[in-house]
Amino acid sequence: MSMVRAHVIIHGVVQGVFFRAHTRDEAKRYNLTGWVRNRRDGGVEAIFEGREDDVKRVLDWCHKGPPWAHVTNVHVDWEDYTGEFKDFSIIYR
Repeated sequence: MSMVRAHVIIHGVVQGVFFRAHTRDEAKRYNLTGWVRNRRDGGVEAIFEGREDDVKRVLDWCHKGPPWAHVTNVHVDWEDYTGEFKDFSIIYR
């Protein structure tokens, strides 16, 4: 199974609805590494690294998010896998 990296930006009602915490839980559920953070423009940004099938499962989840979210757009850039992360974390600013 190939290892991949996805850089994701999610827009909609995604702040103030526990999107980051749920994203971390989903990533850990599938043994992904990387991070998630809020953006100043109201979106959420994340890096996911792991097995391709697992990253795709979490990307599918990102299109709907947690119950209180309303996702309007998910932009995904596929990048080279680096293996630089030990776990998946929330970045707070």
